[in-house]
Amino acid sequence: MTQAEPTSERNNDGDGGLNWPRIAGYTLVIAVHAAALLLLLAPVAPPGQDTAEEEVTRVVIIEPPPPPPPPPPPPPEPPKPQEIKQLAPPQPAPPIPPPPEPPVVFDEPSPMDVQAPPPSPPAPPAPQPDIGASVDISSKNMNPPVYPAAERRRGIQGTVVLIITVDANGNATNVDVESSSGNRNLDRAAVKAAQRWRFNPGTSGGRKVGGRVRVPVNFTLS
Repeated sequence: MTQAEPTSERNNDGDGGLNWPRIAGYTLVIAVHAAALLLLLAPVAPPGQDTAEEEVTRVVIIEPPPPPPPPPPPPPEPPKPQEIKQLAPPQPAPPIPPPPEPPVVFDEPSPMDVQAPPPSPPAPPAPQPDIGASVDISSKNMNPPVYPAAERRRGIQGTVVLIITVDANGNATNVDVESSSGNRNLDRAAVKAAQRWRFNPGTSGGRKVGGRVRVPVNFTLS
């Protein structure tokens, strides 16, 4: 007799139950395909978009409502009968006065005019001091006394003091020897030179007057 051998399917199934490893493999494959399909169908978003959207903060400023308008003022009360004042009638404007007349000017002074006192006379000038006569130095230098030749040779020297009378015009009217030099020729030479000199007359009360002048004359050998 021939016996039939058992098949592999029967051995794999065991006691005729389900093959769990095969079912798990099919399930895994189906799940992988489903996930890949979902990734293809999902919209592509740039990376970091969700983070940027989360960082945006919206600030909404809520302004306070405006204050309510103030209530209108109450209407004025009508005046009471006793408080009504009687208005005075308008007064007419005062008349404008006419312009004043120009003053009358008289060319001739009237006797009523007050005469101003005459000006006081000027003070007299201060009196000038009296000045005596003097010799004109430039005239004396231009007409020096002539040294006598004999006395020069002998080496005689001396000083003659002269008293000269001068008139109001500055001319010498008289020459006297007050102090002699001890030599007659030297005295004569001094008197002769003084007669040619010019003099400055003196003054008295602002007028030129004559006078006397004392002049020493030296005879020295240089």
